[in-house]
Amino acid sequence: MKTIILSLVLAMCSVASTPVLAAAEVKEVCKDKLDKAGKAVKDKSGQVRQECKKIRVHKKLEGTPVPEKK
Repeated sequence: MKTIILSLVLAMCSVASTPVLAAAEVKEVCKDKLDKAGKAVKDKSGQVRQECKKIRVHKKLEGTPVPEKK
């Protein structure tokens, strides 16, 4: 009896601990770096510096519209 209960508990834990991965695309977004006056910051070569961040973009799911109440 103890072995049956133990096997059920272990089976439930293995199913519950399975990680769920959401499909998200990683995209890099860059924009110009600005100083306090609002002007673009340039480096020694004269090019404008940019601040880049990596963000995750999730795909929107299509669904049926919610019916309106009458």
